[in-house]
Amino acid sequence: MKTQSGSAIYIQLKNRVTLPHGKGVTLGDIAFLIAPPELEEKLKSLLLVQPEYSDGNLILIDTLKVIPLVKQLAPDAEIEPIGEGRTIVQISGPEEPRKPSPAMFALVWLLLFFGAALTIMNFHADVNMQEVQVRIVEMLTGRRDEHPYLFQLAYSIGIGFGMVIFFNHLFKKKWNEEPTPLEVEMFLYQKNIDQYVIHEEYRKMKHGEADKGREAT
Repeated sequence: MKTQSGSAIYIQLKNRVTLPHGKGVTLGDIAFLIAPPELEEKLKSLLLVQPEYSDGNLILIDTLKVIPLVKQLAPDAEIEPIGEGRTIVQISGPEEPRKPSPAMFALVWLLLFFGAALTIMNFHADVNMQEVQVRIVEMLTGRRDEHPYLFQLAYSIGIGFGMVIFFNHLFKKKWNEEPTPLEVEMFLYQKNIDQYVIHEEYRKMKHGEADKGREAT
């Protein structure tokens, strides 16, 4: 089936997708499409790659691989790529996802709790926070108290409350729709990983093409 002259196919590749083990990668899996109605379903089911075990669990697909395959299906259409020119396909293993271990959760929680507590205590020792609090209470009350427990209790509660506000998260509740600092850091970490994967996959492609050239000569 040929498309009308001048019809366009808009392709926007997704940044990263996860597919089950053994499934072929189709255009509909990795891209958003705007195409003539008579071609939309065929384009979505267009097979791009059939992952093999040797490919590993990460596959890089770029626009230069997609366009020739789409041209075979719709030679008269104009292909308009939008956005990023590549997508990372992560192949999930055949095994079922593991349930989180309560013992591991408790261990990580205790490590983070005591690690954070020691960090705060060491900081307070470095800046002599005890003497600072004694001086503040003395200025407010007019008498010196070497153990201002009431002030220290309010100070400790204030630290916890301030951290809840800063991280914008309490258990599963968020105060607003803004991302938390941890979510931003995880986003940047994932973005850096994706950039590294893209760099490595292109490097492997170049080495593979160079090896084929040497074999041909």
